[in-house]
Amino acid sequence: MAIADEALREEEANALFHGLEGLRGLILAISGGADSTALLFMAAGWAKALKRQLKRSPKLIAVTVDHGLRPESRREAAAVKRLAQRLGVAHRTLRWRGEKPGSGLQEAARFARYRLLAQEAARSGFAHVVTAHTLDDQAETLLFRLARGSGLSGLAGMAPVSPLPLSELSLSRQASRPGAQQMLVLRPMLRVRKSRLLATLRAHRIAHNDDPSNRDPRFARTRLRTLLPRLAAEGLDAESLARFGLRMRRAEAAIEFAVDAARAALAPEPWRACGPITFAAAAFAELPAEVGLRLLGRAIVHVGDEGPVELGKLEMLYDSLRASPPVRRTLAGALIGLRDGRLTVERAPPRRIPKTRRARNKSFTK
Repeated sequence: MAIADEALREEEANALFHGLEGLRGLILAISGGADSTALLFMAAGWAKALKRQLKRSPKLIAVTVDHGLRPESRREAAAVKRLAQRLGVAHRTLRWRGEKPGSGLQEAARFARYRLLAQEAARSGFAHVVTAHTLDDQAETLLFRLARGSGLSGLAGMAPVSPLPLSELSLSRQASRPGAQQMLVLRPMLRVRKSRLLATLRAHRIAHNDDPSNRDPRFARTRLRTLLPRLAAEGLDAESLARFGLRMRRAEAAIEFAVDAARAALAPEPWRACGPITFAAAAFAELPAEVGLRLLGRAIVHVGDEGPVELGKLEMLYDSLRASPPVRRTLAGALIGLRDGRLTVERAPPRRIPKTRRARNKSFTK
């Protein structure tokens, strides 16, 4: 039997959680599918082994998000609860309430899932959410982002540890208050093939749910997943794609280091919330294009009030600045000006509402 088809040994499973022993607790994202069921089983075994060795372990809370998109979802959440109880792990079921979008459903569901997981973590006083992303998921993610023309940051794939952006997830005031502990997403199984997790569940006779949406061709990820076997036959298998992502992550770290140095050289003073942030235009123009692009993006995000900057729009703005004529543009709530040898980024003035729209709004309030 090939290693890719073997069940994970106990020592291999426990090693996945190495370094987490001192944490207060972990929120386990458990949908009930094969990958997350394996995560629940292995995390429970790891915690029990820790208690035997150290007399303590992080508290585990398995959280199932019921999106309410399929009639089977309640039954599947109940099955996860029964398994968690059998394994000695606390369980919560959270429901995604409200209207569901007609398009972009998977992305909206992912956003809702992380929001609910983060809220549960905040209520529990934990700072870590653990997901069951595998090597196969990493490969799919890289293909997905490559197909959509992602930049270097996207082609780095999913990181084993990454921040969970509280401000974008609209958490409670307690979770988003200044000084609150940063919440992190942990992905301990990113180097494990899904086939090994399936073998582990079979070896221990643990049942799992089967979500038919994972085979629905309406979703881009499903269509890309069907390409993987053909790509593997040409040498581009999941391991190769994950290795590519790892190398992109190294390059990403090097570029971010260069951006830090550029900021220290061109604008070393503390950046105020609304700006202005000013760079010498000649020194900015001498930066490597990727470094200059990212430094500009950082400044816009820092002073703007409309969230992340779309890469394509940032690139168009950067190209116009490189052309060197006087520039005055707005992007993501920031006003960018190039004049008299200075590049300035500051908060854009509030947008004016056209009179016709103001009149229409007044009529709605009557």
